[in-house]
Amino acid sequence: MKMSRRDFVIASIWASMGPRVQAAGGPSIVFPSAPRDRLAVASYPFRGFIDTPSNNRARDPQVTRMNIKEFPALVAERFQIRNVELLGQHIRAGEPALVEELRAAVRAAGSHVVNIPTSVGGSLYDPDAARRATTAANAKKWIDTAVALDCPSVRVHIQGVKGTPRDAAVAAESLASVAEYGASKNVMVNLENDDITTEDAFFLAKVIDQVNSPWLRALPDFCNSMLKGDEAFNYDAVKEMFRRAYNISHVKDVEIDHGKTFRVDMERTFAIAKASEYKGYFSMEFEGEGDPYAGTQKLIDQSLQYLR
Repeated sequence: MKMSRRDFVIASIWASMGPRVQAAGGPSIVFPSAPRDRLAVASYPFRGFIDTPSNNRARDPQVTRMNIKEFPALVAERFQIRNVELLGQHIRAGEPALVEELRAAVRAAGSHVVNIPTSVGGSLYDPDAARRATTAANAKKWIDTAVALDCPSVRVHIQGVKGTPRDAAVAAESLASVAEYGASKNVMVNLENDDITTEDAFFLAKVIDQVNSPWLRALPDFCNSMLKGDEAFNYDAVKEMFRRAYNISHVKDVEIDHGKTFRVDMERTFAIAKASEYKGYFSMEFEGEGDPYAGTQKLIDQSLQYLR
């Protein structure tokens, strides 16, 4: 994509205004205050349109897939949003040259990567100490990838272990070392209320409180906790997450699970974020059926309405 001189100047200005994180005493990001500048767009809803090995194996000749390097410019042009959240599986983290190309593409679009959600290939409360150590090491590799992309945070999963109950103490022990490594690299580690079983918001709150590090934070998802089918539980869960959040949250108005549709009150959820004095980014993570472009635009419009 060719850039005009005006676009190049704008891109340079945005590159110089990226998230600034300082290690002394904990993270200190200078967040934007304008509503649109607080928004990000996640690559996850567009996974069917992004060129990945799994998509190549099930290629639909009628679908044109983009390289992840094209995503920041697409978001900037189509949605006028200059922040992106790139899913780990969309980044070839083991290939430094490609990561550097992606970093250059982000800068050329005048954009910033504000978070990398990723799996770390195992459970952080696995009873096997060697497997836990491998999982923690994988998380640290993603922190290194965040550094390479000028990204202030990663989100790691707390996966389950078959036949093993959740263990907050063991998970906290694993995450303490990951958070310490993140601190040494000026990268935060986030936990998301993603899986209603293994990543229940109240369980995550317990883990975060036990670690007690400013580098381990919550990533509130607007709708995931609604999968329990309990509206009161969902909003209580969102409150617990926003109390511990810092730089990133996931905006969605609907979640579809096994044919059931779960909806949240967007105005009420944004009010919870405001009451918690949350200053970070709101990443659009459209999860409903239909066109992710239209769905993302709807989330952007709603977000701008409630952030004014």
